[in-house]
Amino acid sequence: MIDLELSFTAKLWVYTGPGAWHFLTLPTETAQQIKFFHGKHYGFGTIRVKAVIGDTEWKTSLFPDKASNSFLLPIKAGVRKKEVLLAGNQAKVKILIHRNVK
Repeated sequence: MIDLELSFTAKLWVYTGPGAWHFLTLPTETAQQIKFFHGKHYGFGTIRVKAVIGDTEWKTSLFPDKASNSFLLPIKAGVRKKEVLLAGNQAKVKILIHRNVK
């Protein structure tokens, strides 16, 4: 198994549709590194990751975003509460991606 660990800072924003989901849009350079590392993905194009903000670590998925040509990282309410994050705040994030080698 090969791992990729990346760190970045991005601004938290709120999706205006149902559910008021909160996301971070990954910087373009970070997204390009992930696309190169992960290779072609199928289905919805989600990529399983472990994410860390501050002292909070959780498993989630990155969602491809055509508008930004990047990925979106959903930030659930429990993480926002523990790390005192509000829409518009910058968040320092670390993500870890595993890839099985055949």
